[in-house]
Amino acid sequence: MNRRFVLMLVASAVLLLFPSQSPAPLIYTPGEGWTYEPVGGDPGWKRITAKEQLVVAQDAFDKKQYSLALKAARRVVQQWPLSDYAPQAQYLVGRSYEARHQDESAFKAYQKLIESYPQAVNFDEVLNRQKEIADRFLAGQRFRLWGYIPLFPSMEKTVGLYESIVKNGPYSNVAPEAQLKIGEARWKQGNFPEAVKAFERAADRYNDRPSVAADAIFRKGLAFERQAARAEYDQSTAAQAIATFTDFITLFPDDPRVSEAQKIISRLQTEQARGNFETAQYYEKIAKWDAARIYYNEVILLLLDEPDSPYATRARERLDELNRRQPSAS
Repeated sequence: MNRRFVLMLVASAVLLLFPSQSPAPLIYTPGEGWTYEPVGGDPGWKRITAKEQLVVAQDAFDKKQYSLALKAARRVVQQWPLSDYAPQAQYLVGRSYEARHQDESAFKAYQKLIESYPQAVNFDEVLNRQKEIADRFLAGQRFRLWGYIPLFPSMEKTVGLYESIVKNGPYSNVAPEAQLKIGEARWKQGNFPEAVKAFERAADRYNDRPSVAADAIFRKGLAFERQAARAEYDQSTAAQAIATFTDFITLFPDDPRVSEAQKIISRLQTEQARGNFETAQYYEKIAKWDAARIYYNEVILLLLDEPDSPYATRARERLDELNRRQPSAS
């Protein structure tokens, strides 16, 4: 049984079994989640105009009375959604959730702000707040059931947060970093093909920002390298890694990571050479002399920059021996 479903059942059972100890009633707001409204709570916070209600919300927030701030701000949005005060109230909803460490609810509140009041939003600030929330989840913060019950970290859900940020403002100041962090989240998942796609998208979309493009291409190469190693050394993926790091060195010759890229290329080429050398040995054992020559030559070509390396030296020796014993059919 899905562990999230089990946790939901347990939480529901606790609330049902101990009603006298549970804050009630439990109020659900679409897009924001569950909150508790204390029975017999003070109704004195309600006002008859949007402006006055927003003052209550802001005053409560400034005094760190975040539960009251949340209620008052939500009431502005619910009762006067078209007023001039609704955007600031919706912003306070997000800030209050953040202050209560209900980050997923805060993210959704900011998303509602962007979608409902796009002309009235301090766009950069809201996107920055969304990115800071996503960053916390990327660092391992747990998602919560109903905004209260800790579940577990989820890189899949974290990717969704960053994708929303990029969609909200594809050419904003935070979008390039958000796109890179989609790749980072995929990396943490161990999903290297999707990490490659995310880094490639960052390099293509933000090619006019050299630092972003350089980082994206380098990390794309690293993702290819990890993908190749995982599949008992996938030669084609290794070749893609080499090509990516070669592009990186060509496009960004002054980047401090060039020497690291060169070392990785050398290591990958040596591994490719090993694979070709073993294939050549196999063909030699079954007397497929021409096929063996092809693969020994591949070893030499791969290691042109390292002609004295062990595999290059042994490949030349085997070719010389083959040519003496078995002249080529051509």
